[in-house]
Amino acid sequence: MPGILLGDVFPNFEAETTIGKIKFHDFLGDSWGILFSHPRDYTPVCTTELGRAAKLSDEFKKRNVKMIALSIDSVEDHHGWSKDILAYNNEKPESTFPFPIIADDKRELSVKLGMLDPDELGKDGMPLTARCVFVIGPDKKMKLSILYPATTGRNFDELLRVIDSLQLTAQKRVATPVNWKPGEQVMVLPNIPEDEASTLFPAGVYTKELPSGKKYLRYTPQP
Repeated sequence: MPGILLGDVFPNFEAETTIGKIKFHDFLGDSWGILFSHPRDYTPVCTTELGRAAKLSDEFKKRNVKMIALSIDSVEDHHGWSKDILAYNNEKPESTFPFPIIADDKRELSVKLGMLDPDELGKDGMPLTARCVFVIGPDKKMKLSILYPATTGRNFDELLRVIDSLQLTAQKRVATPVNWKPGEQVMVLPNIPEDEASTLFPAGVYTKELPSGKKYLRYTPQP
């Protein structure tokens, strides 16, 4: 099957974009990356999505994350539509768009990465790109993937939260619980013995008592 799994090295593809031709790994350098596709330029939900992504671009930069979008439209269409997105954000059309957009008009990359939505067809009867999200680490391996249908817009604020968790847990031996936000308590991994946990987390480890008597719900302040 086409597509890529968590932990796989992300393909080092070449593509035409709004900033010229790129080789993906060179584009990322030693940064994290987020590649996200949308069904079509000049459509309502996509405009709101990329508008929000553009608004949050400085937040992604703070986290050393390079953003890049993709659809099956041409570079020319991307440039024209970018002006509409800027206007949606109440910015001047001549402003610089904060991240590049890939032109996959032959659908070659979309097929390779499993990004097509078989239930959403264009005027030519061909499938459009779904709303995919891929987060790639500095090691070029895929750390997260989310796939939305064309009818459901994404939450880019949530993607920032997810990246905060990915970056924290890549550096520290912790996990983040449901609805976690930066600065809140994190969870001690089950495979860390109690004596090691007390050394690793000098701020203290709190264990919640459970009917089973098993001590697996362990919390500690964010390291």
